Amino acid sequence: MTLTPLKLSDTTFRDAHQSLMATRLRTEDMTPLAEAMDSIGFYSMEVWGGATFDSATRFLLEDPWERLRTFKSLMPNTPLSMLLRGQSLVGYRNYADDVVDAFVERSAENGIDIFRVFDALNYEPNLERAAAAVKRAGKHLQLAMCYTVTDVRMGGPIYNLDYYRSKARNLRDMGADSICIKDMGGLLAPYDAFEIVSALKEDSDLPVQLHCHYTSGMASMSALKAVEAGLDILDVCLAPLALRTSQPAVEPIAVTLGGTERDPGVDVEALLDLGERLESVLPKYAEHMQPTRAAVIDPGVLKHQIPGGMASNMVSQLREADAVDRLGEVLEEIPKTRADLGYPPLVTPMSQMVGAQAVSNVLFGRYVAVSEPVKEYVSGGYGKPVSDLSDELVDKLKGEGVEVPDASPERPGDVIAPELDSAKEAVAGLTSDIDDVLIYALYPQTGERFLRIKHGVESAPVEEEAAAAPASAPQSATTAPARSSRARRFNVYVGDQFFEVDVDPVGGDIGIAPSHRPSTSSARTGVTAQGSDQATAQPAEGEVQVTAPMPGILVSLAVEVGEQVSEGQALLVLEAMKMQNTIPSPSDGTVSSLPVAPGVQVARSEVLAVIQT
Repeated sequence: MTLTPLKLSDTTFRDAHQSLMATRLRTEDMTPLAEAMDSIGFYSMEVWGGATFDSATRFLLEDPWERLRTFKSLMPNTPLSMLLRGQSLVGYRNYADDVVDAFVERSAENGIDIFRVFDALNYEPNLERAAAAVKRAGKHLQLAMCYTVTDVRMGGPIYNLDYYRSKARNLRDMGADSICIKDMGGLLAPYDAFEIVSALKEDSDLPVQLHCHYTSGMASMSALKAVEAGLDILDVCLAPLALRTSQPAVEPIAVTLGGTERDPGVDVEALLDLGERLESVLPKYAEHMQPTRAAVIDPGVLKHQIPGGMASNMVSQLREADAVDRLGEVLEEIPKTRADLGYPPLVTPMSQMVGAQAVSNVLFGRYVAVSEPVKEYVSGGYGKPVSDLSDELVDKLKGEGVEVPDASPERPGDVIAPELDSAKEAVAGLTSDIDDVLIYALYPQTGERFLRIKHGVESAPVEEEAAAAPASAPQSATTAPARSSRARRFNVYVGDQFFEVDVDPVGGDIGIAPSHRPSTSSARTGVTAQGSDQATAQPAEGEVQVTAPMPGILVSLAVEVGEQVSEGQALLVLEAMKMQNTIPSPSDGTVSSLPVAPGVQVARSEVLAVIQT
């Protein structure tokens, strides 16, 4: 085998901060580094896709398309890459073919050169449409296979060497320009890495790239063994956002291979300077960083298998639900839920499905509430499961009227009606820009909210503006009201000093009265509504209050005031933990109140409906 210098792909601007800080790094803190990163000589810079699209509009109020164009202008010499979830694009469900075609076309036009396309089930038909669109755009098509195991090492009846060799051959036959081994959970052991890369290089002359996470502590060892086996490209990132649940750090990799035939030829001094500059901006994101542990690694991942991005998001979501103390129970539940769902690889959107369902199982009881995506998965909407589903789960969902077919559609995208025209109509009075339309098509609730803010129809939520608001006269902390559940933490800079302060809306949990609740026409835009009087009032005799089990967005109502309902009947759909969940009626009765309009962000325990029994 003729060995050439190893190529390095940097993930600092995408997966590194997705893995460690829930994708919260702002464009303004990346752009000062971009030009210097462009001069390093990376094979590519991963800057987009994955959760960055959702996080930019949902949390940061940034235009993801503008971020991409900015990176392209600042890094003209380095190919830009993105992670694309096959038919799911950058979302958590499968989208119609017209949306897939338009999204890939616009991504290429705005600056993406390399598309890493994968499917959460390694189900090839879910890759076909996106792969064809990448080829039409004349861009590099990298098809990825998600690496996972059922035990702590590769082998067994499902995930073994033959499985991965077969998958790689299928990806090659689909027209891949390169193949990626995507080890999202940090599960790839060093000698397994050597074995897989050796086999793939023997089977094909396509370049092989390795994407691995450091979670278990094996990533650098596995990367080195893969390099010995002939790996062509390795994903790395700057040290401040490396290790833990992120990628291996670039600096030690560069030094390790320096002076050898695999020397990547990058300037270590320049990398060290970039790391120091990045280090200086990260303290402002402290609240989003994962909780510190005595151990930098998590060997427990060999059991629970949570990927990096899922880990940081799960902790964040449990914290919002005031249940972070139950993380240990959730980690114990995840392998059980995964087994029930047929051992899917834990990667988006399957990782979100399994993770959110595990949280629900812990908080409310096993499968007391099943998310809509899990129901769709069981119904075959995501393709063919890797292994059999549990009889317990299937029988329960069948009992609730969920159709479980004997066979999944050959390609789930074939049965999804076109969606782009309806998205254009939905935002017709707001924008006609195709990039804006795609934001809405991918995320109707949070996307519309972002577009209304972007185009000046509404202002940013209070939390985004609180730091700039004038303060009232100081009061003694001993006489201050109790801190409410709506308190938010902000970074405050005074000269060279840095403070973390909590800001609480005046009145705390005592929000607006029901009569002043936003109307449907205004509330559906997603303005955060304060808790109503009903959220704190005791129910009247004969009333049953239906409350939000965790923070989220009310997506839709399935009933009207005055309607008779039966126990278990669907009342509304709440999006929480990035999954849509149908909230059922707890009893027979009549809907007497629906105090929240669709599109509104709700707090945990906020009253969403009142049933008169």
